[in-house]
Amino acid sequence: VPYLGVAMALLSAMITAAITGAEPLVYAYILVVVGIGQALEGSVITPLLVGDRIGLHPVIVIFLVLAGGQLFGFVGVLVALPVGAVLSVFFRHLQEFYKRSDLYGKSSPHSNAPD
Repeated sequence: VPYLGVAMALLSAMITAAITGAEPLVYAYILVVVGIGQALEGSVITPLLVGDRIGLHPVIVIFLVLAGGQLFGFVGVLVALPVGAVLSVFFRHLQEFYKRSDLYGKSSPHSNAPD
């Protein structure tokens, strides 16, 4: 559940602040710290970890999740990374196949044409 951890952290920090009789400014600090933590986790830490595990650049991970969510909603968010990983492997194999083919390295017929 994506936001359950954030909600629990925020709730427990707010309850602790209320029990200890914290000043109102402490509640603002709690919101800022949890907000910064959530932003870092969602936009830096998770893409780095997930990207390393499936072999995709972190920017590609962010793009895939956002595009999947925009195009297909929640299901798109869930399947974006597996589909992206499969496509990445497919295109790597396609590139290797092309480099081993007779087409690789040949110049086009128009490249030797006089000016």
